[in-house]
Amino acid sequence: MSCASAKLPKGLDDPWHVRELRARIQSKPALRKYYLEVYCKYTDCLARCPSRGLALELGSGAGFAKDLIPDLVTSDTIPYEGVDRVVDATAMPFEEGSLRAIFMLNVFHHIPDAAAFLRQAQRCLVPGGRVLIVDQFPGWFSRWIYRYAHHESFHPEARDWKFDSTGPLSGANGALAWMVFERDRAQFEAEFPALRLERYEPHTPLRYWLTGGLKGWSLLPGWAFGTATAIDQGLMKLGRGWASFLDVELVRA
Repeated sequence: MSCASAKLPKGLDDPWHVRELRARIQSKPALRKYYLEVYCKYTDCLARCPSRGLALELGSGAGFAKDLIPDLVTSDTIPYEGVDRVVDATAMPFEEGSLRAIFMLNVFHHIPDAAAFLRQAQRCLVPGGRVLIVDQFPGWFSRWIYRYAHHESFHPEARDWKFDSTGPLSGANGALAWMVFERDRAQFEAEFPALRLERYEPHTPLRYWLTGGLKGWSLLPGWAFGTATAIDQGLMKLGRGWASFLDVELVRA
């Protein structure tokens, strides 16, 4: 171990933490395959977007989406090394109608004011531009993981789309995407008529948990990822309550 790695800070909101997380993603084949699957959703969504404007990823962190989409503008609220820009999702520094796509992987539930972000998305997207959100879903058993076995806050009973954040990564409400786009869908549609909800799709019951996520362990070897995918797909046929995550796709009118 080098002296630099020995001194690596462990705080979730510390910029140096990203080095450890990047190494962890690359060292866990099943987790890397999960990320690749999400990034393929990015490319599919981008193909449905106008050609004019920038493609932006919010909360890029330790990810590697730019490997698949070279012209993607990566960003985070933390000044991680290797990220193109520091961007606050609630006050984005982009001109009106300058973005063709906004991508987010496990980021939406960290935004302390969801309505402020949606106003920014509505302002910054070109007509026909899209937002793709991949985030947490409170399924039958995943809600127990989120509430009792996860380090992030989880409050599906919260009435407000805002929360007091303790930090960019440490602050969260894991139920936020479900709250905004399912529980309070009528409110969302009334407040943001220029953002049409085109797709709301729960998915992935088990695979992510078996990879260990960004923790140091994994129960899913890379060679078994295809089998785990088939099991997940079978469980989803039994009902969406099995899901642990969801995709939300919005289109700017």
